[in-house]
Parts: sequence; C-alpha cells; structure tokens
Amino acid sequence: MTQQYPYYGWQPNYGPPPENNLIWAILATVLCCLPLGIVAIVKANQVNTLWFQGYHAEAHKAADEARKWAMWSAISFGILIALYVVFFIVMFVAVGASFWGLAT
Repeated sequence: MTQQYPYYGWQPNYGPPPENNLIWAILATVLCCLPLGIVAIVKANQVNTLWFQGYHAEAHKAADEARKWAMWSAISFGILIALYVVFFIVMFVAVGASFWGLAT
C-alpha cells in the first residue's frame, strides 16, 4: 500500500504504468492454450487498474505474471505440437514395419 499524501503536499511521480502484455496474452489465448491465456488476460487487465489506484508494486507483479502466463501458454502449445509430431512418427514407423514384414 502506498503512503497517502495530503492534497496540498508533494506527490511522487512514478512515471507511466508498466507494459501490461495484453497483446501477448490475447495472442496466447487465440493461438496457443486457452486456459492459460485467459489467466494471462486477467492479469494483464489488472495492471492499469492497480497502477492508477496507487498499488505500483502490485501492478509490476501483475505485469510480470501476465507475461509469465502468456509464456507458459506458448510453451505448453510447443510441447503439445512436439508430442503430436512424435506420435505420428511412431505410428508411421509402426505401420511401415508391419507393412514390410519387419514386425513379428
């Protein structure tokens, strides 16, 4: 929680809010993994709200978490595609081996 300053007093300048990573969260939701992408969108939407309410540390944390969830969404999609490719390679090898009489 930030320190409250009187209306007539000095107020610190914290600068612009952190990057909320909303574009990455939306792309992760649409192109990759839907459940993880939705979490990333929720975290990204919290950034500006927290910033303008005066919760600057929490806004930075929400921005970092939005980036983290979007990244995990993309990584999980990559792992899923890799497993899909491995599955088809194994199936083609198994079918090829039985076709050529190599399997017993």
